[in-house]
Parts: sequence; structure tokens; C-alpha cells
Amino acid sequence: MTALLSDSAVPAYDVTLDDVTADDVFADDAPTTTFADLGLPAALVAALARTGITTPFPIQVETIPDALAGHDLLGRGSTGSGKTLGFGLPMLARIASMPAQPKHPRGLVLVPTRELAMQVSDVLEPLGRSLGLHCKTVVGGTSMDKQVYALRRGVDVLVATPGRLADLIRQGECFLDDVEVVVLDEADQMADMGFLPEVTALLELCSPAAQTLLFSATLDGDVDTLVREHMHHPIKHELEPATSPVDTMEHHVLVVNREDKAVVATEIARRDGRTIMFVRSQLGAERVAGNIADRGVNARALHGGMSQNARTRTMAEFKEGKIAVLVATDVAARGIHVDDISLVVHVDPPEDPKAYLHRAGRTARAGATGRVVTLVLRNQRKDMARLHEKAGVTATEHEVAPGSAVLADLTGSKTAREARA
Repeated sequence: MTALLSDSAVPAYDVTLDDVTADDVFADDAPTTTFADLGLPAALVAALARTGITTPFPIQVETIPDALAGHDLLGRGSTGSGKTLGFGLPMLARIASMPAQPKHPRGLVLVPTRELAMQVSDVLEPLGRSLGLHCKTVVGGTSMDKQVYALRRGVDVLVATPGRLADLIRQGECFLDDVEVVVLDEADQMADMGFLPEVTALLELCSPAAQTLLFSATLDGDVDTLVREHMHHPIKHELEPATSPVDTMEHHVLVVNREDKAVVATEIARRDGRTIMFVRSQLGAERVAGNIADRGVNARALHGGMSQNARTRTMAEFKEGKIAVLVATDVAARGIHVDDISLVVHVDPPEDPKAYLHRAGRTARAGATGRVVTLVLRNQRKDMARLHEKAGVTATEHEVAPGSAVLADLTGSKTAREARA
């Protein structure tokens, strides 16, 4: 599934993949590929085995050998596809023999949000230790003094958000000229969030010989600019499931009266299973979560105005099932991977198709029975229909009121079931 790009390819990474598919790689009669087969050092293979990881995901089979060979890579895969190990393992292997000097990291991973930085670091740090490498997370909302101290001692792999890294560079506490491998994770989200100028400036501070690995759910728009200007004949790897999470979910529009919207949202929260609710603003997240919590449901807000410790604790408790309902803004929830979400609720309709698909499919990778419901007022119906059309989603519309049967049937609302009974 790989193809080396030629100088004449237009666009630079628009190529025809060969006929090998993931089914061919993992056919029942084919030998199982191991991490050792991919060329990784024994210490990394052993570290993976200690965590119970012995068989690589398809995207890892695709990307690791080419990354180890030093090629620039483009990887398209959704959150949860295994791309963190797909870029992390070869990066660790390539810099293992290159100890970092103070303030000069050897590996750099740029991500759009603090939460994603923490997730990437949690994966890479124990693996790096097996090779004697030190990883450090550099994000806003956390102690800069501690980050400066770590950089002065020497950091091999830096996992950073663009803004905080730029601050450290301006203060003379970090230099990127020794970076051997730079990774752009969730590149499309960094572009959407307005980080493209900072990302571009950071890439220009890296050595022209640095290897660049770019992973993204989409490879168009501003991501195309990054590819054309900062990558050298990249090899493209594109591996998505035959049916995306969004396609496996049911999509419904619940038309509510303005005075009923808050009550309906609270009723939906009173259900079994974990639920993510999306709103547009920080104040909205606090208001909705507070209304739900006041009515006896363990709900918590997640937004950029919270401290990093509070955000990390909230996400951990939601993943562990201690919190039943997470009320999140789009920015705070970008890149988060949470399994087993049975219901995604748009309390505030998303503003564009990309936001809708991100909310529904990438933040919460629901199972085949998962549902997405969007609460809209009557004057928002046509706008929502157009948004679904642009997103390629077929949705069913329902008129609802507090306690209505459709709330019980679609969302499992306990309040609605009791009202119907």
C-alpha cells in the first residue's frame, strides 16, 4: 500500500497505491508479522511485549519499515488506528544512538492539544526508557520552570503543542537544529485551530535534513501546504477501515422548543452508559454540566479554561467510568480517543460538516450501535439538513418534548421511560 512519490507527481502526494491491502497482509493463511520483523531493536520489541503488545496494527506494518529507512511519510488514519506507535517506534529507534545535548532535543512530536500531548507521551515515555531515552511533554497550562529544567538537562524526545514550544524557543531555552525526526500528529486539526503559521515557523527551525512524519485524518487544504513546502518526496500510507465509525452510527435530529432544550438535554443525560455532549463555549459547557449535575447525574465539563490538572483528571475519570457525562467544547476534545461511547449529543449544533464529523467519529469512536443526536430549534432545521448533506450523513428527524417516547427509544433516557410508563 505504499508508493514513493516522483518529482512530477501533482499534487505532491497524490499517488495510486499498489494492490496490496490490509486483508492481504493479515490473511488467515499469511504468517503473522511481528515487531521484530519490521526491523525494530530488540529492546523496543521486549518493552512492547511487557505491555502485552505483540502484533502490530496494519498502519504500523505499513509505516515502520519506511520510517526506519529515513523516508518522509504521510499517514492518513483516524484516532485509535495505532498511528502513535506507527511514528513513535521508528522515531525512538532512529535517535537511540544520538544522545541529546542540553536544550537540543533529537525527536519532536507536535500535537494540537494538551490532552493529545499527554496521551502521546504516556505511550512513548516507557518505550523510550527501554532505550535510555528521556521524553518530556511541553504544553501550556503546566509549569514552564519544570520544562526549562528538563531541557537544560537534556531531552531526547519532546512532545509539544506549538504555542508553548515557541515560547521556550523565544526565551532561548530550546533549539531545534539538532532534531533528527519531527512528527506532526493530527496535522489537520492543528491547521483548523490556526496553528499553521507557528507550525511552519517551527519546521523552518529544524534542520533541512530532518525526517518529517505527518499523520492526519485528512490530507488536503492547509495540510497540503505543509506537505509541499516541508516534506521531501514523502511516501504515503493510507489505511482506513472499510466502514468509518461515523458510517456505523445512527444519526438523528431532535427538534425541540427553546424552553424545552435544557430539560431534554438533562433527560438524555439520565441514561445508562457513557455520553459525550458537545457545546460551543466554555460557559455553555459549565452551564450544561452544572444543570445535569444539579439533577443527580455525575456530569463534568471539559474546556480550555480549566487547568491542565483538572482537564487530565476529568478525562481520566470519564475513561474509567467514574463520570457518566462529559460536556465538552470542540477545542478541548480534539484528538481525544475514548472507546465504548454509545451516545454522542450535540447540544449546540456544530458550525460546519468537519466539526460534525470530528465530534461524531474521531473524538468518540462509537460501536456499531452508537448514535449521534443533535438538538436543534425549529428555525435551525434547514441549516442542520444542509450540514448533514455536506457531511455525507443521512439523519432522521424527530419532534420531541420532555418525557416523549422518542427520547426513551433513541437515547435510553430513564426520565423519558418513567414518563412514558
